[in-house]
Amino acid sequence: MSQRTEETSVPDGPGATQPPAAPDGPSKLVLFGLLLGLMLGLLDGTIVGTALPTIVGDLGGLDHLSWVVTAYLLTASVSTPIWGKLGDLYGRKGSFIWSITVFLAGSVLSGLAQDMGQLIAFRAVQGLGAGGLMVGAISIIGVMLPPSQAGRSQSMVGAMMPVALVGGPLLGGFLTDQLDWRWVFYVNVPVGAVALLVVCFRLHLPGERSTARIDYAGAALLSAGILSLTLLGSWGGTTYAWTSPQILGLGALGTGALVWFARVERRAPEPIIPPRLFADRNFTLAQILSFLVGAAMLGASSYLPQYMQFVRGASSTASGMLLLPLMAGMFGAQLLLGKVTSNGGGYRAYPIIGGALTAVGGLALLAVGADTPTAVTSALTLVLGAGMGFLMQSTLLITINSAEPRDMGAATGTATLLRTIGGSLGIAVLGAVYSSRVASAGMPEGGMAWTPEAVREMPEGVRDVVRTSVTSGLHGVVLGSALLGAAAFAVAWLVREVPLRKS
Repeated sequence: MSQRTEETSVPDGPGATQPPAAPDGPSKLVLFGLLLGLMLGLLDGTIVGTALPTIVGDLGGLDHLSWVVTAYLLTASVSTPIWGKLGDLYGRKGSFIWSITVFLAGSVLSGLAQDMGQLIAFRAVQGLGAGGLMVGAISIIGVMLPPSQAGRSQSMVGAMMPVALVGGPLLGGFLTDQLDWRWVFYVNVPVGAVALLVVCFRLHLPGERSTARIDYAGAALLSAGILSLTLLGSWGGTTYAWTSPQILGLGALGTGALVWFARVERRAPEPIIPPRLFADRNFTLAQILSFLVGAAMLGASSYLPQYMQFVRGASSTASGMLLLPLMAGMFGAQLLLGKVTSNGGGYRAYPIIGGALTAVGGLALLAVGADTPTAVTSALTLVLGAGMGFLMQSTLLITINSAEPRDMGAATGTATLLRTIGGSLGIAVLGAVYSSRVASAGMPEGGMAWTPEAVREMPEGVRDVVRTSVTSGLHGVVLGSALLGAAAFAVAWLVREVPLRKS
C-alpha cells in the first residue's frame, strides 16, 4: 500500500505544488529501527502458537482458542489501509509512532489478561497497532529509497517473513518454558521501545500533507465483511449449527458488505483497493492463491504444535523446533523460485507445483497417528512447507508483474491483505474443525482445558484417550490444508505465462 499512497499525496490540477524531494537513503540505525518495528508486527502473528496450550490451561476457554490468533490478524488486516491513509494526511512518521504506541499498549494489556475474553480483546488492540507497523515501515522505506533501489526494500521485507515464521514459534515456546506465557507479550516492550526511540529522534522526513480523503465507507464495509465471515467460520458447526439463523445471517451480512464495498470502491476518489487492478486476469488469480495459501499456512502452523505437545509430549520450545522442516521447506522453495526467475526462467509452473505439494503434504500428514515417531511427523511437514513456499513466492511475483507501477503499492498491499484474511478465516474454520473432532473423538469432560503438563501426569488410559482425540483433531486440520492445496492447484492452471517486466 505504501507506494500507492505516496502517489495519492500529490495534488492534481494547475498550480499544484510538488512534494519535497526525498531525503538521502536512511542510515543503518534508522533502517534498523524501521525493520525492528516491522518485525514486531510479523513476529506477533506466530509467536503465540506454541504458548496456546499453556494459556488455555491457565485461563480456560478452549472453545475460543482460535480467536487469540484470529483477533490479532483480523484487526491488523482491516487497519492496514487506514494507517496508510492516515500517513498520507498527517505524516508517515507520526502515524508510525502512534502505531508502535498502540501495539505496545496492547502487548502490556495482553500480558495482564485474567481470562480468555480479556486476552482476545487486548490481542485485537495489538493487531490495530500491528497494521500500522507493517504499512508504516514499508512506506517510510519507500519514501527514503530512490526508485532504483526499490528491490532493496522488497528483499529485506521478504527475508524477514521466514525469519518471523521460524522465530515466532521458537521464541514463544522458549519464553513459555523458561519464564511464563505472559512474557510472550511483555518481550515486545523493550524491543518496541528501541524502535520508538530510533524513529522519534533519528528519523527525519520532510513535511507531509495531502488533500486525499480516507475512504471511510470502504473501510467500514470491508471491516464488516471480514468480521462477519470470520465469525461465521468460527461459530459454524460448533457454537451454532450451519443452518441456524445466526450463521445464515452472518453469511448474508458478510456477502452483502463485500458486494457493497466493491460498489463503493468503484466510485471512491481514492479507493482502498483500486478495482482496475482486478481487470488483469493474472492479478485476480494471484489474489485467490494468496487467500488460499494464507489459510493453509496459518491453519497448519497453529495446530501442529497442539499435536506435538499433547500427543508426543514435547515441550513448548521443542514443538516449535519440530516445525523447522515446515519452515525450511517454505524458505527453500522461495529461494529456488527467486533464483530461477532472476535467471530468466518462467514462473507459471511454480504455483501449480505449490498447490500440488500442499495437497500432497496435507494428505501425507493423515498417516500420522498417536504412536508415530516424532521425527517422522516433523519430517513430513517439509513437503507441506515447500508447497506453501512455492505458492507464496509465485503469487507475489505474479502480483508485482501484473500491476502498473503507479499501483504497485496497492497491489502488494492487496496481496498481503488477502493472505492475512485467508489466515484469519483458515484459523477460524480449521479451529472449529479441530475442536469438533477432538470433542467427538471422546475427549474426557473438562479435558479441553488441560495443559500438556497436566496430561502427562494422568493415568495411562486417560492419556491414550487424549492422544487419540488430539490426533483426530489434527487429521481434520491437515485434511483442510490438503483441500486448500487442491483448490490452489486447480486455480493455478488458469495463470498465463506473461513475460516478466525488465523495468
